Amino acid sequence: MPGIDLASCSEYLLLEHLRNKGCDVTEAVRFAKRYGDVADAKSDGVTYTPRALADFVAGRVVSAAVPVCGRAARILDPAVGHGELLLALLDRLEGPVEVYGFETDPLALAEARARLSKEYPEAVLSLRLGSFLDHVLDDFAGGLFGVASPYDLIIANPPYVRTQIIGADRAQQLAQQFGLTGRVDLYHAFLLGMAKVLAPDGAAGFIVSNRFMTTKGGASARAGMVTNLRLREVYDLGDTKLFDAAVLPAVLIARGPEAEPSVSSFLSIYQTKADPSHTAADPIAALGHNGAVALPDGRTFLVQHGTLDTGGDPAGVWRLASAGVESWLATVAKHTWGTFREIGKTRVGIKTCADKVFVPKSWDRELELHRPLTTHHTAQRFRPEPPNRKVLYPHHLVDGRKQTVDLAEYPASRAYLEEHRETLEGRRYVIEAGRQWYEIWVPQNPADWPAPKLVFRDISEQPTFWMDLEGTVVNGDCYWLTGDEDLLWLALGVANSTFIERFYDLRFNNKLYAGRRRFITQYVEQFPVPDPTSSTARAIVAACRVLYARLADGPDPTLERQIDEMVWTAFGLPVEEI
Repeated sequence: MPGIDLASCSEYLLLEHLRNKGCDVTEAVRFAKRYGDVADAKSDGVTYTPRALADFVAGRVVSAAVPVCGRAARILDPAVGHGELLLALLDRLEGPVEVYGFETDPLALAEARARLSKEYPEAVLSLRLGSFLDHVLDDFAGGLFGVASPYDLIIANPPYVRTQIIGADRAQQLAQQFGLTGRVDLYHAFLLGMAKVLAPDGAAGFIVSNRFMTTKGGASARAGMVTNLRLREVYDLGDTKLFDAAVLPAVLIARGPEAEPSVSSFLSIYQTKADPSHTAADPIAALGHNGAVALPDGRTFLVQHGTLDTGGDPAGVWRLASAGVESWLATVAKHTWGTFREIGKTRVGIKTCADKVFVPKSWDRELELHRPLTTHHTAQRFRPEPPNRKVLYPHHLVDGRKQTVDLAEYPASRAYLEEHRETLEGRRYVIEAGRQWYEIWVPQNPADWPAPKLVFRDISEQPTFWMDLEGTVVNGDCYWLTGDEDLLWLALGVANSTFIERFYDLRFNNKLYAGRRRFITQYVEQFPVPDPTSSTARAIVAACRVLYARLADGPDPTLERQIDEMVWTAFGLPVEEI
């Protein structure tokens, strides 16, 4: 099979797993190639749990646990890896134990077995080569591993792989079994599976991506965790870089459903430029402080302590709540007229599924169906650079309805598309959907392009929103919305403010490395808008229009700062340094 290194055990097992689950061979190869490097990295220990984090999670699990009396304690790790989590947990336990675990990488499993046997020869080991997920589905009625007894202690760093990798049929089984919806990750199923087999008074520690706490894809898993477990502690470990890989982890500590209810604590730690008031040896030790903490390596972290707030919805976004945060958000709510959702629907730009044909970097000819294209390359706050790309856009309106153009009316465009017909017809899903071979897969609505549009980037350290008054088509690397023009100008001022950075961090806090934020639809549509009839809001609109005009000649930081100050005032707050 071309492109697949069969000498790589992890990659080969992945390919065989996909084929055994009924995936098309071509798709199996594609997914194996895509995830092969990930699997190899994992077998080299790159994405396995570092010992410092393993020790922290194990310590919190033991602290939450109730001692087992009269029998061996049953321990589960569904993704054993090199055994780091199990070793850290066993280091803190006394008495007999039975250890259960799964791992799909035979080399990693062999190493884990050897390490556990050497360090804890008295422990009863039941470690298997295979997928924990298979047993969740196949043996679920009788308990995982075919054993009905629940587990006293669970510790896990489940894999982060989208469900499509296991094939459509298996993904559907997962969705039906656990009530998963939307774009979910494999570890969502792991979490819900483990929640169901934890003893009623057991204790568990899970390492997850911190995106789990805020994205739509994690909603059903969050609901299951809140409903089926007693969450005790949540740690958002942010950009601490505890993993070598680009993973922003969170740690969840939970008890079984019959444990005494308690308020769930929430701690977060992110890098800051603030002057430190504490020092600590490492990020884990920094969690014992509240405020800015300096580390020996020169980094400073802001550690915040509070409680878990879900907004009263089991599937709601998880965020840190404290008296100061709640007071701040209450003031914002008091001065909020509506949200960006009320202005208009936020959409992603067009998706061609054949960019080399529809949006090449340069064109060797002029075509009748060319339209100016907005991409993130021209992104600037308030006013973008002039568009320097074009898209071949074969869609228009007929009697108010979106239709594909008749190529007979556009001979130059038709000739160009015919040159690339084989490539375009290779998009089988387009043909199977009963659409023309030369269509853009997601063209959006042609009627919206001439209107003023608020456009923004997905990922950026500083919010980057701008007004498009040129009637461009928006590419799929940006988001956009249309609506009442004055409301769009008002939203532009709010979206580019330091206020919205503070609001984002308190409500969503989905940060990446280097302080970058993700401005995705589910967050932006909740951005607040002040009363548009107020004098301050009208002043923001006027100032944004003036700033847009002035930016044609160069930056105007003074006016931009004035707009920023007006936004804070519009929400009844003093200006904060962000």
